[in-house]
Amino acid sequence: MSNAALTTRSSGAIAPVPASLGAGFRALLRWSLASTGAMLPLIVVIQALLAAGIILGFGLLIPNITAENALFLSSGAPTILLLTIGLAIVPQGVSSARASGAFDYQRALPVPRTMLLVVDLVVWTMIAIPGVVVGLLIAWLRFDLSFAFNWPLLVFASLLVTIAGTSVGYAIAVSMRPMLAQLISQVLVFVVLLFSPIAFPASQLPFWFQKLHEVLPIQPAADLMRAGIASDTYSFNGRDLIVLIIWTVLGLLITSRALVRRK
Repeated sequence: MSNAALTTRSSGAIAPVPASLGAGFRALLRWSLASTGAMLPLIVVIQALLAAGIILGFGLLIPNITAENALFLSSGAPTILLLTIGLAIVPQGVSSARASGAFDYQRALPVPRTMLLVVDLVVWTMIAIPGVVVGLLIAWLRFDLSFAFNWPLLVFASLLVTIAGTSVGYAIAVSMRPMLAQLISQVLVFVVLLFSPIAFPASQLPFWFQKLHEVLPIQPAADLMRAGIASDTYSFNGRDLIVLIIWTVLGLLITSRALVRRK
């Protein structure tokens, strides 16, 4: 094999791939998609069902739901989906790869180690976006809502929230023992679903919890997404954007340091 080649293993096959940045990225992307294999369409379907379940399930919990409450719930559901992927599914997958040795094998490949994170960001964004579309479609059918999309803001918010959640989840997975990372990711699911002002207003939380959420990335992510989905009703402020960017940068820094350090 030439010096400008790397070996990837996908579905039991070994194939030489040019080690340039572009070719290395494509090789890792193919590997990531192939390692998921037949489960990839199932994962996409499950994410879409989760989005629908959030809309329909929370709708059943709120008796005589008003149009205002339905809009608040529906515009927050995509954020729940994106954060659940980033803060729960991603750390569990990375932790499993660390436990099996696949993560160390990837780190040993002759490509920049930070490319592992970039590939995961791309893959999980591809998986998450269909769920966002399905969730909004279900909300429109269930509650007969009229959305006022701010498309540039919605696209930007979806990408930023996905990157923020995935980077923080990745940082948890690479900086803690696999078992502890998986446990924390499971706890975060309950925090996002039940104790965050995404499906309900922050005013329903205790005062100290409201203040805590002002510095956590969950509420800013929801506010940003909500402003992109129902721009005629909701807005976001610069503080939301700053908080979300800070958490994103923090997650990326922790992850990058963990990826590039020697074993």
